[in-house]
Amino acid sequence: MRAIWKGAVSFGLVSIAVKLYSATEEKDIRFHQVHRTDGGRIKYQRTCSVDGEAVSYDDIAKGYDIGGGEMVILTDEDFADLPLSTSRAIDVLEFVPAEQIDPILFAKAYYLEPEGQAAKPYVLLRDALRDADRVAIVKIAIRQREQLATLRVRDDVLVLNTMLWPDEVRAPEFGFLDDDIETRPAELAMASSLIDSMAGDFQPDDFSDNYRAALQEVIDAKVEGREVVQPEEAEEAAPAAVDLMAALKASVERAKKARGEADSENSEKSAKKAVKKATPAKKAAKSTPAAKKATAPRKSTTAAKATKKSA
Repeated sequence: MRAIWKGAVSFGLVSIAVKLYSATEEKDIRFHQVHRTDGGRIKYQRTCSVDGEAVSYDDIAKGYDIGGGEMVILTDEDFADLPLSTSRAIDVLEFVPAEQIDPILFAKAYYLEPEGQAAKPYVLLRDALRDADRVAIVKIAIRQREQLATLRVRDDVLVLNTMLWPDEVRAPEFGFLDDDIETRPAELAMASSLIDSMAGDFQPDDFSDNYRAALQEVIDAKVEGREVVQPEEAEEAAPAAVDLMAALKASVERAKKARGEADSENSEKSAKKAVKKATPAKKAAKSTPAAKKATAPRKSTTAAKATKKSA
């Protein structure tokens, strides 16, 4: 990994030198725009909409549209005068419970690595955060933009999650929110039953990007020059339900059926194990008649002695 930012975490009077690394990466398969006939890359040229001439990077500035066809042009000097007190610092503002932060605010995650002799205070802050069971609210400037973020512990490493500002979250304005829509108790009970039948513990490794895997197969097939085979559908789509209640019932039955198949496999395995354990008992049962035959002559000898004595 390559560090994208260097600075320090200001924790009270303690300063912790750190490096910032991107904690995630996108696994999308990227394509280039090419000419269909010869595969040549498509290039774009920066041209001015007024005179139509090509513009170099040195002549490109930032403009803010104020409406009416007027534009305010800002230069690098204008941005240099802006107050960015956190340009090389991660200022800890407060410590809050993690459950108080709405996940909709989270944007991107970064790993923090201690730099130089900062390992000791880094571990101190990490352990203190873990013991307090809280996250730190911080401010940081990345790429000339001040952002709100959190510091938390994951796998013994401090993780910085940048957040949106509250005014960057849109308010949901949908017509149905003003409608008086009621759910029937039976529908709510069936929905709860469906949730219970599909309940489980989240394991991220259980899920995968099937589309990306299939697309990679198509690309590999093109490279190898082999025929691309269309995979068969694993399961037919469920028929359209007549109403909400019918859809809920069908969903519950489907979930129970899926669970039942798994339970039947486990039962079959248990039955096989039981048969193996019972095998020695069957052998012992077969030897029982032989034992009875062995005791039969003894009974006849005793009876003969009794007859002789009476005579």
